[in-house]
Amino acid sequence: MHLAGSSYEEVFGGFRWNIPPRLNIAEAVCSRHARQSPGAPALIYEQGDGSVRVWSFGEVEAAAGRLANALAHLGAVRGSIVGIHLPQCPESLIAHVAVQKLGAVALPLFNLFGPDAVEYRLQDSGAGVLVTTAAGLERLAEAIRGIETLAHVVCVGEPPGGSAHAFWPLLERASPGRPAADTGPDDPALLMYTSGTTGNPKGVLHAGRVLLGHLPGVSLPQDLFPQPGDRFWTPADWAWAGGLLDVLLPSLFHGVPVVGSARAKFDPEWAFAFMARHGARNVFMPPTALRLMRQVPQPRARHGYDLRSLGTGGEKLGEDMIAWGAETFGLVMNEFFGQTEVNLVVGNSGRLFPVRAGSMGRAIPGHTVEIVDGDGRVLPPGKPGSVAVRRPDPVMFLEYWRRPEATLDKFRGDWCLLGDIAVKDEDGYFWFQGRDDDIISSAGYRIGPGEVEECLQKHPAVALAGVIGAPDPVRGEIVVAFVVPAPGVEPSEALAAEVQAFVRERLAAHEYPRRIRFIPEMPTTMTGKIRRVDLRKLDQAGR
Repeated sequence: MHLAGSSYEEVFGGFRWNIPPRLNIAEAVCSRHARQSPGAPALIYEQGDGSVRVWSFGEVEAAAGRLANALAHLGAVRGSIVGIHLPQCPESLIAHVAVQKLGAVALPLFNLFGPDAVEYRLQDSGAGVLVTTAAGLERLAEAIRGIETLAHVVCVGEPPGGSAHAFWPLLERASPGRPAADTGPDDPALLMYTSGTTGNPKGVLHAGRVLLGHLPGVSLPQDLFPQPGDRFWTPADWAWAGGLLDVLLPSLFHGVPVVGSARAKFDPEWAFAFMARHGARNVFMPPTALRLMRQVPQPRARHGYDLRSLGTGGEKLGEDMIAWGAETFGLVMNEFFGQTEVNLVVGNSGRLFPVRAGSMGRAIPGHTVEIVDGDGRVLPPGKPGSVAVRRPDPVMFLEYWRRPEATLDKFRGDWCLLGDIAVKDEDGYFWFQGRDDDIISSAGYRIGPGEVEECLQKHPAVALAGVIGAPDPVRGEIVVAFVVPAPGVEPSEALAAEVQAFVRERLAAHEYPRRIRFIPEMPTTMTGKIRRVDLRKLDQAGR
């Protein structure tokens, strides 16, 4: 998977996929390193008290082997769904390796998800085991109590009321050593939920090959990663594709240590100091975080960080941000593009070809990316259409979990439609023009309005709710909710704040509506569907 060459053409022309007939993610990212270099650092972790704990590949392997045996004792088998609801922490890495050792399927869950969001994903996936923290279990206790498939909860920290298995004592009682299951590249390995335009989120099922499929898309934006002395960090939660598949697993595959932190809330001043403190050389930073960091005065002189590469994706940066990045970091901030279903297929690499401000970049080696019409016909340069990736492709998802019709609808022949409208120019650069659905892109998170609407309508004061995205200078977009009050309810600022808190507590901080507008009736189609185009017009008029 190593990419060599000094130009895009050299890398592209010489690249060939090499997907082995047997593949297990645990073996690829941990076990083989533990055998060859057991003392090599895998995770450099800054704990809550500021102290640093370095975890070697050998230590991660030993702990993951015990956890895998413990999970097997709790009933987890090949193909079982295991929820991992943890922040950046050693236990999260250990859990991911352990689940893959079993040949089970990891279900990453954002640590700051509220009870409704976690309950839906556990219920829909049929997860049998959940690994979470004591604080997380306290938040989720009521919501997960009625999930019939959820037989066991493993808790990092003291389980409240003795309601779960304590993580480390469970490992101590388990037998040591567990070889990785003999899995193939097309066997299911990850179930990651992404937001749809209507209704609840869809589970995106990935095979073990998704790890190898990500490697070129990580290498190019990170200026031919890996290089000697590389050390990777991202503030993104490891439950997201941006944290797990863009940083953690590819880095460990190459034997490059990952830097992690117990800190949950992003602080721009802290981020500069953190990178310097731990010698981070490679960073994936969401655009919203970069915009916040831009407000920090003279960071380079004050903190002395020394990055080799910086990749970013999720929102368009613009020329002013790219210029700021060059001045602040002394390098080109390479933008890249993808989605949970088919990630890191277009991107930039300032080391290999000129970066054009505003462009999504060029197709990453190994991926066939084109602009197609509604019937899957490839369009000529300069003509707008849907961004599409041709199968087979190792980074491509297997299916939407238990939704065969949605899976079928994602494709036009062999072209997988990514849901974004763009133009491809004569030189192979892609230029984003908009989305062909209602997904909201806020601070790098893709938010489906359906889940937020459903949560809003659980509030007794809400009769109907419609959700859209509105432009925002920092987050790219914010969630805006239009609410029809229930009969007898008077709109007020206090009610708006109450409804906002209601959603924030039940879903997640990035999903709650930052603006609520009360309206007397909801614009709908003849069949009763919300006309979001009319809500956007109302929002524009209000602004």
